[in-house]
Amino acid sequence: MKRYQLRIDGQSADPAGANWFETQNPYTGQTWAEIPRGDARDVDAAVHAAHRALTTGPWAEMTATQRGALMHKLGDLIARDAAKLAATEVRDNGKLFAEMQGQLNYIPQWFYYYGGLADKIQGSTLPLDKKGYFAFTRHEPVGVVAAITPWNSPLLLAAWKIAPALAAGCTIVIKPSEFTSASTLEFAELFDEAGFPPGVFNVVTGFGAEVGTPLVEHPLVSKISFTGSDATGRLINEKAARLLKHTSMELGGKSPNIVFEDADLEQAAFGAISGIFAATGQTCIAGSRLLVQDSIHDAFVEKLLAVARTARMGDPMDPATQVGPITTPPQFQKVLDYIDIARAEGAQVLLGGERGSAPECGQGWFVQPTIFTGVRNDMRIAQEEVFGPVLAVIRFTDEADALRIANDVRFGLAAAVWTQNIGRAIRMSERLQAGTVWVNTYRAISFMAPFGGYKDSGLGRENGIDAVREYLQTKSVWINSGAIAGNPFVLR
Repeated sequence: MKRYQLRIDGQSADPAGANWFETQNPYTGQTWAEIPRGDARDVDAAVHAAHRALTTGPWAEMTATQRGALMHKLGDLIARDAAKLAATEVRDNGKLFAEMQGQLNYIPQWFYYYGGLADKIQGSTLPLDKKGYFAFTRHEPVGVVAAITPWNSPLLLAAWKIAPALAAGCTIVIKPSEFTSASTLEFAELFDEAGFPPGVFNVVTGFGAEVGTPLVEHPLVSKISFTGSDATGRLINEKAARLLKHTSMELGGKSPNIVFEDADLEQAAFGAISGIFAATGQTCIAGSRLLVQDSIHDAFVEKLLAVARTARMGDPMDPATQVGPITTPPQFQKVLDYIDIARAEGAQVLLGGERGSAPECGQGWFVQPTIFTGVRNDMRIAQEEVFGPVLAVIRFTDEADALRIANDVRFGLAAAVWTQNIGRAIRMSERLQAGTVWVNTYRAISFMAPFGGYKDSGLGRENGIDAVREYLQTKSVWINSGAIAGNPFVLR
């Protein structure tokens, strides 16, 4: 069994308390590795290492162009090791190898993009209403960043935080989910090979109370970037607010996938399946509410069922598998509980609704792809994030009704519209309360496109140029170029 170590100040290290915990393979249910159980002492060591690197080390002396070159090198190394890192993620979180391989092959683009952006962060000269002064702005790194990442796409979502933070000149301490820490620990080793100075990137693994809380509360941490549940995000944001720390939060969603009667129904059916059953529904952007216009409801549901029934569960390393296991035992039970709740509320199961027990599921934590109809938008299955392969189908009458239902939820991360009417597409994209709106597609993301939520789905943006601004602070500089001193007791 593999035993991992923490990564602090460019070195592998045992946790201060000399404790480890086990991590399981969601497909086999078997323990395959031991993860360091860090505590506040490890957090303190990592944050101080990051602070030294930020203020006094070689990183602080590098030009932005030099930082960008290191990021390009890191991107090359990720591309080289993509298959190995993807296999580790599959072993740790149970998602399809095809999905994780695709993510790992794409991750280098974040480091190329932000590596190129690093030396293009520009201040500006300021026109002033006062004579005799010259003024300009400069953008400086916000400081040490605490990055806290979830278990569903560990390295992809880490890259969304790490790449813009490095481009801004920040240093990082990352706490991955205790359920999926292995790939982040392996990834950290590439920083040394790329030539990053010690302390720029540090990894402390463990549990929320023992690592997450002291990391958020550490006085030398200036910024917290968190992806996870809205309940945890609220707690972190409250702590950060009391300490006047910068935050960005991506907190999940309950995204509407809206199909109008004029849509290409074949494509829309595939889009609906992709929106909820890809990644076993364990994505923040899952299209878990399928809104279907009354006039096509029955016919469309039949198309949906025909496609969904072909979904193959099984070994996530098998290229033929389309639906893998749920990543963690608690999440597995949560999904099954929500299925029971939906039944009790009166929703009708048309597909699935049970634990996956076929031979190809082995001993894994599988839930059958599940489709409910007869769902009202006030049901819990329509209002609360399930984070599993469970689809709630809701009828609507017209555009106004679709908008009312789509926006009547406390989340606002993503939405999709399926229509061949360009006017309707524009109207809906303007009025949907979501940070991302797709038209005639689903689950499309890019390092170039800002991503984030409205309402309870979070604060701030990741990806695109907007993301690097989350890791910068602006300084105004005034230079007296000839102003004559006046009354020293009066504001200049």
